[in-house]
Amino acid sequence: MAIYSYWFLLALVLLGLEMATGTFYLLLVSVAMTVAGLAALLSAGIELQLVLCALTIISGTLILRRWKKARGRHESFASMDVGQPVQVLAWHDDGTARVSYRGAAWDAVPEHSEMPRNGTFYIKEIRGATLVISHQKPQNQ
Repeated sequence: MAIYSYWFLLALVLLGLEMATGTFYLLLVSVAMTVAGLAALLSAGIELQLVLCALTIISGTLILRRWKKARGRHESFASMDVGQPVQVLAWHDDGTARVSYRGAAWDAVPEHSEMPRNGTFYIKEIRGATLVISHQKPQNQ
């Protein structure tokens, strides 16, 4: 079996794995394997095949990271949570709170420091693993 067949088979296997994970990184490795397979099909040496594969992976990773950073990695998950009510379990002396949301305890910070400590609270935004809470439900919900 010719070397380009192995490149193409690896590309197909990685493409199948990508469909199961959805990370796009395996997709770009699959593309890199395809580029190397095309180089092999055009009778390029193994060194050139490996270099083209590596360059495709490196450039694809840089492009993907830039794209994800510009798009906002967690915007779709955060938008599901914004506007949802939370239950305050305890307020801390530093003004932060511990809240119950989705059956788990989360750290939370109030939208502003003068906010009352009682009543119903809603998630205004998510900063990492910390919820920003408000008394008013966001209008976009």
